Amino acid sequence: MKLESYWLDTAPPFTGAAQGPVVPRADVVVVGGGFTGLSAALALARRGASVVLLEAGRVAGEASGRNGGQCNTGLAHDYADLAARLGEDQARAFYRAYDAAVDTVERLVEKEHIDCDFHRCGKLKLAAKPEHFAKLERAYDRLRDGVDPGIELIPRARLDDEIRATGFHGGLLQRQGAQMHMGKFGVGLAEAAVRAGARVYQDAAVQNIERTAGGYRLTSARGAIDAQQVFLATGNSSLGPFGYFRRRLVSVGSFIIATAPLPAALIDGILPTRRNYVTTKNIGNYFRITPDNRLLFGGRARFALSNPKSDAKSGRILADTMVGLFPELDGTAIDYCWGGLVDMTADRLPRAGEHEGMFYSLGYSGHGVQMSVHMGQKMAEVMAGQADSNPWRGLDWPAIPGYHGKAWFLPLVGAYYKLQDKLH
Repeated sequence: MKLESYWLDTAPPFTGAAQGPVVPRADVVVVGGGFTGLSAALALARRGASVVLLEAGRVAGEASGRNGGQCNTGLAHDYADLAARLGEDQARAFYRAYDAAVDTVERLVEKEHIDCDFHRCGKLKLAAKPEHFAKLERAYDRLRDGVDPGIELIPRARLDDEIRATGFHGGLLQRQGAQMHMGKFGVGLAEAAVRAGARVYQDAAVQNIERTAGGYRLTSARGAIDAQQVFLATGNSSLGPFGYFRRRLVSVGSFIIATAPLPAALIDGILPTRRNYVTTKNIGNYFRITPDNRLLFGGRARFALSNPKSDAKSGRILADTMVGLFPELDGTAIDYCWGGLVDMTADRLPRAGEHEGMFYSLGYSGHGVQMSVHMGQKMAEVMAGQADSNPWRGLDWPAIPGYHGKAWFLPLVGAYYKLQDKLH
Protein backbone atom coordinates (compact mmCIF):
# COMPACT_ATOMS: atom_id res chain seq x y z
CA MET A 1 0.00 0.00 0.00
CA LYS A 2 1.45 3.33 -1.07
CA LEU A 3 1.02 6.21 1.36
CA GLU A 4 0.67 8.75 -1.43
CA SER A 5 -2.05 10.23 -3.58
CA TYR A 6 -3.24 8.02 -6.41
CA TRP A 7 -3.86 11.16 -8.49
CA LEU A 8 -0.32 12.48 -8.05
CA ASP A 9 1.34 9.09 -8.44
CA THR A 10 -0.39 8.48 -11.78
CA ALA A 11 -0.16 12.03 -13.19
CA PRO A 12 2.09 12.84 -16.16
CA PRO A 13 5.15 15.02 -15.52
CA PHE A 14 4.79 18.78 -15.76
CA THR A 15 7.22 19.75 -18.52
CA GLY A 16 6.61 23.49 -18.64
CA ALA A 17 8.02 24.58 -15.27
CA ALA A 18 10.22 27.69 -15.40
CA GLN A 19 13.86 27.09 -14.47
CA GLY A 20 16.35 29.21 -12.57
CA PRO A 21 15.64 32.31 -10.49
CA VAL A 22 12.36 34.16 -10.94
CA VAL A 23 12.23 36.98 -13.44
CA PRO A 24 12.58 40.42 -11.78
CA ARG A 25 9.09 41.74 -12.54
CA ALA A 26 5.62 40.89 -13.87
CA ASP A 27 2.23 42.51 -14.17
CA VAL A 28 0.73 39.90 -11.84
CA VAL A 29 2.21 37.39 -9.40
CA VAL A 30 -0.03 34.48 -8.49
CA VAL A 31 0.89 32.79 -5.21
CA GLY A 32 -0.13 29.12 -5.16
CA GLY A 33 -0.10 26.49 -7.89
CA GLY A 34 -3.28 24.59 -7.11
CA PHE A 35 -6.37 24.76 -9.31
CA THR A 36 -7.24 28.31 -8.19
CA GLY A 37 -3.84 29.77 -9.00
CA LEU A 38 -3.36 27.82 -12.23
CA SER A 39 -6.82 28.80 -13.48
CA ALA A 40 -6.19 32.46 -12.65
CA ALA A 41 -2.73 32.41 -14.26
CA LEU A 42 -4.22 30.98 -17.44
CA ALA A 43 -7.05 33.53 -17.54
CA LEU A 44 -4.78 36.49 -16.77
CA ALA A 45 -2.23 35.44 -19.37
CA ARG A 46 -5.00 35.05 -21.96
CA ARG A 47 -5.91 38.68 -21.21
CA GLY A 48 -2.40 39.76 -22.16
CA ALA A 49 -0.86 40.24 -18.71
CA SER A 50 2.66 39.09 -17.92
CA VAL A 51 2.06 36.49 -15.21
CA VAL A 52 4.38 34.68 -12.81
CA LEU A 53 3.06 31.89 -10.61
CA LEU A 54 5.00 30.90 -7.47
CA GLU A 55 4.28 27.45 -6.04
CA ALA A 56 5.93 26.24 -2.83
CA GLY A 57 6.09 22.62 -4.00
CA ARG A 58 4.78 20.95 -7.15
CA VAL A 59 1.76 22.16 -9.10
CA ALA A 60 -1.51 20.65 -7.85
CA GLY A 61 0.51 18.91 -5.15
CA GLU A 62 -1.67 19.74 -2.14
CA ALA A 63 -5.48 19.88 -1.91
CA SER A 64 -5.90 19.99 -5.70
CA GLY A 65 -4.13 16.66 -6.09
CA ARG A 66 -5.19 14.98 -2.87
CA ASN A 67 -9.00 15.11 -2.98
CA GLY A 68 -11.77 12.65 -3.73
CA GLY A 69 -11.91 13.25 -7.47
CA GLN A 70 -15.45 14.63 -7.46
CA CYS A 71 -16.46 17.76 -9.35
CA ASN A 72 -19.94 18.48 -8.01
CA THR A 73 -22.49 21.15 -7.52
CA GLY A 74 -23.13 21.82 -3.84
CA LEU A 75 -25.52 23.13 -1.18
CA ALA A 76 -28.45 20.78 -1.80
CA HIS A 77 -28.54 19.22 1.65
CA ASP A 78 -28.13 22.60 3.38
CA TYR A 79 -30.09 24.75 0.94
CA ALA A 80 -33.04 25.37 3.26
CA ASP A 81 -30.74 26.47 6.09
CA LEU A 82 -28.86 28.78 3.73
CA ALA A 83 -32.09 30.29 2.38
CA ALA A 84 -33.35 30.89 5.91
CA ARG A 85 -30.11 32.66 6.83
CA LEU A 86 -29.38 34.67 3.68
CA GLY A 87 -32.68 34.77 1.83
CA GLU A 88 -33.99 32.77 -1.11
CA ASP A 89 -32.46 34.97 -3.81
CA GLN A 90 -28.96 34.79 -2.35
CA ALA A 91 -29.20 31.05 -1.71
CA ARG A 92 -30.34 30.48 -5.29
CA ALA A 93 -27.46 32.58 -6.63
CA PHE A 94 -24.93 30.60 -4.58
CA TYR A 95 -26.42 27.28 -5.70
CA ARG A 96 -26.16 28.35 -9.33
CA ALA A 97 -22.56 29.47 -8.79
CA TYR A 98 -21.69 25.86 -7.99
CA ASP A 99 -23.49 24.68 -11.13
CA ALA A 100 -21.60 27.28 -13.17
CA ALA A 101 -18.34 26.10 -11.61
CA VAL A 102 -18.77 22.58 -13.00
CA ASP A 103 -19.49 24.12 -16.41
CA THR A 104 -16.28 26.16 -16.13
CA VAL A 105 -14.23 23.01 -15.53
CA GLU A 106 -15.79 21.28 -18.54
CA ARG A 107 -15.23 24.33 -20.74
CA LEU A 108 -11.55 24.54 -19.84
CA VAL A 109 -11.03 20.81 -20.33
CA GLU A 110 -12.48 21.09 -23.83
CA LYS A 111 -10.89 24.41 -24.81
CA GLU A 112 -7.41 23.50 -23.57
CA HIS A 113 -7.63 19.84 -24.71
CA ILE A 114 -6.80 18.50 -21.24
CA ASP A 115 -6.77 14.70 -21.17
CA CYS A 116 -8.14 14.04 -17.69
CA ASP A 117 -11.02 11.56 -18.08
CA PHE A 118 -13.65 14.26 -17.46
CA HIS A 119 -17.23 13.11 -17.74
CA ARG A 120 -20.61 13.99 -16.26
CA CYS A 121 -21.95 11.31 -13.94
CA GLY A 122 -24.15 13.06 -11.37
CA LYS A 123 -23.79 13.14 -7.58
CA LEU A 124 -25.98 10.97 -5.37
CA LYS A 125 -26.37 12.17 -1.77
CA LEU A 126 -27.18 9.07 0.31
CA ALA A 127 -29.38 9.26 3.39
CA ALA A 128 -27.67 7.41 6.23
CA LYS A 129 -30.82 7.53 8.42
CA PRO A 130 -34.56 7.75 7.73
CA GLU A 131 -34.68 11.27 9.16
CA HIS A 132 -31.86 12.25 6.79
CA PHE A 133 -34.01 11.18 3.86
CA ALA A 134 -36.81 13.40 5.19
CA LYS A 135 -34.37 16.32 5.07
CA LEU A 136 -33.40 15.40 1.50
CA GLU A 137 -37.11 15.39 0.62
CA ARG A 138 -37.46 18.92 1.96
CA ALA A 139 -34.42 20.03 -0.03
CA TYR A 140 -35.86 18.43 -3.14
CA ASP A 141 -39.13 20.30 -2.71
CA ARG A 142 -37.25 23.60 -2.39
CA LEU A 143 -34.92 23.00 -5.32
CA ARG A 144 -36.99 21.37 -8.06
CA ASP A 145 -39.01 24.48 -8.89
CA GLY A 146 -36.82 27.22 -10.31
CA VAL A 147 -33.46 26.29 -8.79
CA ASP A 148 -32.49 22.83 -10.10
CA PRO A 149 -35.24 21.34 -12.30
CA GLY A 150 -33.12 18.26 -13.05
CA ILE A 151 -32.80 17.19 -9.42
CA GLU A 152 -34.31 13.80 -8.58
CA LEU A 153 -35.35 12.15 -5.33
CA ILE A 154 -34.51 8.45 -5.18
CA PRO A 155 -36.67 6.58 -2.61
CA ARG A 156 -35.39 3.47 -0.87
CA ALA A 157 -37.48 1.24 -3.15
CA ARG A 158 -35.50 2.44 -6.19
CA LEU A 159 -32.09 2.78 -4.59
CA ASP A 160 -30.83 -0.61 -5.79
CA ASP A 161 -30.95 0.75 -9.33
CA GLU A 162 -28.25 3.21 -8.26
CA ILE A 163 -26.23 1.51 -5.52
CA ARG A 164 -26.32 -1.83 -3.73
CA ALA A 165 -24.95 -1.13 -0.30
CA THR A 166 -26.13 -1.67 3.25
CA GLY A 167 -27.60 1.02 5.42
CA PHE A 168 -29.00 3.72 3.12
CA HIS A 169 -32.58 5.00 3.05
CA GLY A 170 -32.77 6.86 -0.26
CA GLY A 171 -30.90 9.61 -1.98
CA LEU A 172 -30.93 12.92 -3.81
CA LEU A 173 -29.47 12.99 -7.32
CA GLN A 174 -27.91 16.16 -8.72
CA ARG A 175 -27.12 15.57 -12.37
CA GLN A 176 -24.49 18.31 -12.78
CA GLY A 177 -21.81 16.34 -10.97
CA ALA A 178 -18.73 15.19 -12.85
CA GLN A 179 -15.55 13.20 -12.40
CA MET A 180 -11.99 13.63 -13.61
CA HIS A 181 -8.42 12.60 -12.87
CA MET A 182 -7.13 15.32 -10.57
CA GLY A 183 -3.44 14.87 -11.33
CA LYS A 184 -3.93 14.87 -15.09
CA PHE A 185 -6.16 17.92 -14.87
CA GLY A 186 -3.71 19.83 -12.67
CA VAL A 187 -0.77 19.18 -14.98
CA GLY A 188 -2.91 19.93 -18.03
CA LEU A 189 -4.03 23.24 -16.54
CA ALA A 190 -0.42 24.16 -15.72
CA GLU A 191 0.71 23.34 -19.25
CA ALA A 192 -2.16 25.43 -20.64
CA ALA A 193 -1.11 28.40 -18.48
CA VAL A 194 2.46 28.11 -19.79
CA ARG A 195 1.22 27.93 -23.39
CA ALA A 196 -0.72 31.13 -22.74
CA GLY A 197 2.50 32.87 -21.62
CA ALA A 198 2.55 32.46 -17.83
CA ARG A 199 5.77 31.49 -16.08
CA VAL A 200 5.16 28.76 -13.50
CA TYR A 201 7.85 28.26 -10.85
CA GLN A 202 7.81 25.22 -8.58
CA ASP A 203 9.73 25.01 -5.27
CA ALA A 204 9.29 28.78 -4.94
CA ALA A 205 7.73 29.29 -1.50
CA VAL A 206 6.87 32.94 -0.81
CA GLN A 207 8.62 34.21 2.30
CA ASN A 208 7.69 37.88 2.38
CA ILE A 209 5.42 40.42 0.64
CA GLU A 210 5.90 44.18 0.98
CA ARG A 211 4.24 47.21 -0.57
CA THR A 212 6.28 49.32 -2.97
CA ALA A 213 5.63 52.51 -4.89
CA GLY A 214 4.68 50.52 -7.97
CA GLY A 215 2.83 47.66 -6.30
CA TYR A 216 4.43 44.77 -4.40
CA ARG A 217 7.73 43.00 -3.94
CA LEU A 218 7.58 39.28 -3.20
CA THR A 219 10.55 37.39 -1.86
CA SER A 220 10.57 33.67 -2.60
CA ALA A 221 12.87 30.68 -2.44
CA ARG A 222 13.63 31.35 -6.12
CA GLY A 223 14.38 35.06 -5.70
CA ALA A 224 12.53 38.39 -5.50
CA ILE A 225 10.02 39.78 -7.98
CA ASP A 226 8.11 43.07 -8.32
CA ALA A 227 4.47 43.06 -9.46
CA GLN A 228 1.67 45.54 -9.97
CA GLN A 229 -0.95 43.07 -8.73
CA VAL A 230 -0.89 39.98 -6.50
CA PHE A 231 -3.40 37.15 -6.42
CA LEU A 232 -3.27 34.86 -3.37
CA ALA A 233 -4.37 31.28 -4.03
CA THR A 234 -2.58 29.69 -1.10
CA GLY A 235 -5.33 27.84 0.69
CA ASN A 236 -4.65 27.77 4.40
CA SER A 237 -0.87 27.74 4.05
CA SER A 238 0.94 27.14 7.33
CA LEU A 239 4.02 28.90 5.96
CA GLY A 240 4.61 32.40 4.70
CA PRO A 241 3.10 35.84 5.41
CA PHE A 242 -0.54 34.75 5.39
CA GLY A 243 -1.58 35.15 9.02
CA TYR A 244 -4.76 37.05 8.07
CA PHE A 245 -6.11 33.92 6.37
CA ARG A 246 -4.82 31.50 8.99
CA ARG A 247 -7.04 33.26 11.55
CA ARG A 248 -10.09 32.66 9.36
CA LEU A 249 -9.59 29.17 7.93
CA VAL A 250 -9.55 25.84 9.76
CA SER A 251 -7.83 22.94 8.02
CA VAL A 252 -9.51 19.59 8.64
CA GLY A 253 -7.92 16.31 7.61
CA SER A 254 -9.69 14.12 5.08
CA PHE A 255 -8.41 10.68 4.15
CA ILE A 256 -8.79 8.43 1.13
CA ILE A 257 -8.02 4.88 0.06
CA ALA A 258 -8.00 3.40 -3.43
CA THR A 259 -8.46 -0.31 -3.97
CA ALA A 260 -6.68 -2.45 -6.49
CA PRO A 261 -8.53 -2.53 -9.85
CA LEU A 262 -11.83 -4.37 -9.48
CA PRO A 263 -13.53 -6.70 -11.97
CA ALA A 264 -16.10 -4.84 -14.06
CA ALA A 265 -18.79 -7.37 -13.10
CA LEU A 266 -18.19 -6.65 -9.40
CA ILE A 267 -18.52 -2.91 -9.96
CA ASP A 268 -21.72 -3.44 -11.95
CA GLY A 269 -23.06 -5.39 -9.00
CA ILE A 270 -22.49 -2.69 -6.38
CA LEU A 271 -22.33 0.64 -8.23
CA PRO A 272 -24.14 0.12 -11.55
CA THR A 273 -24.44 3.82 -12.40
CA ARG A 274 -20.84 4.73 -11.39
CA ARG A 275 -21.79 8.15 -10.01
CA ASN A 276 -20.18 10.33 -7.34
CA TYR A 277 -21.52 9.30 -3.94
CA VAL A 278 -21.62 11.27 -0.68
CA THR A 279 -23.30 10.27 2.58
CA THR A 280 -25.29 12.55 4.86
CA LYS A 281 -23.48 11.98 8.15
CA ASN A 282 -21.34 14.76 9.61
CA ILE A 283 -18.47 12.29 9.70
CA GLY A 284 -19.53 10.66 6.47
CA ASN A 285 -17.93 9.20 3.39
CA TYR A 286 -17.54 9.90 -0.30
CA PHE A 287 -16.62 7.45 -3.02
CA ARG A 288 -16.44 6.83 -6.77
CA ILE A 289 -14.95 4.49 -9.36
CA THR A 290 -11.73 5.58 -11.10
CA PRO A 291 -11.13 5.16 -14.86
CA ASP A 292 -9.02 2.05 -14.17
CA ASN A 293 -11.80 0.48 -12.09
CA ARG A 294 -10.57 1.17 -8.56
CA LEU A 295 -12.98 2.14 -5.81
CA LEU A 296 -11.77 5.40 -4.32
CA PHE A 297 -13.27 5.70 -0.82
CA GLY A 298 -12.72 8.64 1.51
CA GLY A 299 -13.95 10.54 4.52
CA ARG A 300 -13.03 12.29 7.73
CA ALA A 301 -12.09 9.00 9.34
CA ARG A 302 -10.33 10.84 12.18
CA PHE A 303 -10.20 14.50 13.22
CA ALA A 304 -6.47 14.67 12.71
CA LEU A 305 -4.03 16.18 10.27
CA SER A 306 -2.33 14.21 7.53
CA ASN A 307 1.02 12.48 8.08
CA PRO A 308 2.14 8.93 7.25
CA LYS A 309 1.18 7.46 10.65
CA SER A 310 -2.16 9.29 10.70
CA ASP A 311 -2.91 8.34 7.10
CA ALA A 312 -2.27 4.64 7.79
CA LYS A 313 -4.57 4.67 10.84
CA SER A 314 -7.28 6.44 8.86
CA GLY A 315 -6.85 4.01 5.98
CA ARG A 316 -7.65 1.07 8.22
CA ILE A 317 -10.80 2.80 9.47
CA LEU A 318 -11.87 3.59 5.90
CA ALA A 319 -11.25 0.03 4.72
CA ASP A 320 -13.44 -1.34 7.52
CA THR A 321 -16.18 1.19 6.70
CA MET A 322 -15.98 0.32 3.00
CA VAL A 323 -16.42 -3.39 3.69
CA GLY A 324 -19.31 -2.60 6.02
CA LEU A 325 -21.11 -0.92 3.12
CA PHE A 326 -19.95 -3.41 0.48
CA PRO A 327 -19.34 -6.86 2.01
CA GLU A 328 -18.37 -8.12 -1.45
CA LEU A 329 -15.12 -6.16 -1.08
CA ASP A 330 -13.91 -8.09 1.98
CA GLY A 331 -10.30 -9.05 1.33
CA THR A 332 -9.83 -6.55 -1.50
CA ALA A 333 -6.31 -5.15 -1.66
CA ILE A 334 -5.79 -1.45 -0.89
CA ASP A 335 -3.16 -0.01 -3.24
CA TYR A 336 -3.15 3.64 -2.07
CA CYS A 337 -3.86 5.53 1.11
CA TRP A 338 -3.35 9.26 1.60
CA GLY A 339 -4.59 12.31 3.42
CA GLY A 340 -5.15 15.94 2.62
CA LEU A 341 -6.56 19.09 4.14
CA VAL A 342 -9.98 20.65 3.62
CA ASP A 343 -9.87 24.38 4.33
CA MET A 344 -13.09 25.29 6.11
CA THR A 345 -14.67 28.67 6.77
CA ALA A 346 -16.99 29.05 9.75
CA ASP A 347 -20.10 29.05 7.54
CA ARG A 348 -18.65 26.66 4.90
CA LEU A 349 -18.95 29.24 2.13
CA PRO A 350 -15.91 30.31 0.08
CA ARG A 351 -14.34 33.72 0.46
CA ALA A 352 -12.92 35.84 -2.34
CA GLY A 353 -12.07 39.51 -2.55
CA GLU A 354 -9.31 41.94 -1.72
CA HIS A 355 -7.11 42.35 1.37
CA GLU A 356 -4.47 45.06 1.67
CA GLY A 357 -4.77 45.62 -2.06
CA MET A 358 -4.08 41.97 -2.90
CA PHE A 359 -6.76 39.73 -4.38
CA TYR A 360 -7.57 36.27 -3.02
CA SER A 361 -9.91 33.29 -3.32
CA LEU A 362 -9.92 30.35 -0.89
CA GLY A 363 -11.88 28.51 1.81
CA TYR A 364 -13.89 26.20 -0.46
CA SER A 365 -14.91 23.96 2.46
CA GLY A 366 -15.02 20.63 0.64
CA HIS A 367 -16.14 21.87 -2.78
CA GLY A 368 -12.80 23.04 -4.05
CA VAL A 369 -12.37 21.01 -7.22
CA GLN A 370 -14.90 22.93 -9.27
CA MET A 371 -15.08 26.19 -7.29
CA SER A 372 -11.32 26.72 -7.30
CA VAL A 373 -11.17 26.50 -11.09
CA HIS A 374 -14.21 28.73 -11.45
CA MET A 375 -12.91 31.35 -9.03
CA GLY A 376 -9.53 31.51 -10.71
CA GLN A 377 -11.36 32.55 -13.87
CA LYS A 378 -13.73 34.91 -12.05
CA MET A 379 -11.04 36.65 -10.03
CA ALA A 380 -9.09 37.32 -13.22
CA GLU A 381 -12.18 39.24 -14.33
CA VAL A 382 -12.34 41.05 -10.98
CA MET A 383 -8.69 42.05 -11.30
CA ALA A 384 -9.49 43.48 -14.72
CA GLY A 385 -12.15 45.73 -13.15
CA GLN A 386 -15.28 43.55 -13.23
CA ALA A 387 -16.09 43.43 -9.51
CA ASP A 388 -19.52 41.87 -10.06
CA SER A 389 -17.88 38.68 -11.38
CA ASN A 390 -17.16 37.57 -7.80
CA PRO A 391 -20.21 35.59 -6.57
CA TRP A 392 -18.97 35.79 -2.96
CA ARG A 393 -18.50 39.56 -2.84
CA GLY A 394 -20.06 41.22 0.17
CA LEU A 395 -19.70 38.30 2.59
CA ASP A 396 -18.10 39.43 5.80
CA TRP A 397 -15.23 37.37 7.16
CA PRO A 398 -14.35 37.96 10.79
CA ALA A 399 -11.47 36.11 12.43
CA ILE A 400 -12.41 33.03 14.46
CA PRO A 401 -12.28 34.06 18.15
CA GLY A 402 -9.35 32.56 20.05
CA TYR A 403 -7.87 30.98 16.94
CA HIS A 404 -4.51 31.77 15.39
CA GLY A 405 -4.01 28.86 12.99
CA LYS A 406 -3.52 25.91 15.34
CA ALA A 407 -6.81 23.99 15.50
CA TRP A 408 -6.59 22.84 19.13
CA PHE A 409 -10.34 22.34 19.17
CA LEU A 410 -10.55 19.69 16.41
CA PRO A 411 -10.83 16.71 18.79
CA LEU A 412 -13.75 18.47 20.52
CA VAL A 413 -15.38 19.17 17.16
CA GLY A 414 -14.92 15.53 16.19
CA ALA A 415 -16.51 14.33 19.42
CA TYR A 416 -19.43 16.71 18.90
CA TYR A 417 -20.06 15.52 15.33
CA LYS A 418 -19.84 11.87 16.37
CA LEU A 419 -22.48 12.54 19.01
CA GLN A 420 -24.67 14.34 16.46
CA ASP A 421 -24.39 11.37 14.09
CA LYS A 422 -25.56 9.07 16.85
CA LEU A 423 -28.44 11.27 17.96
CA HIS A 424 -29.75 12.63 14.65
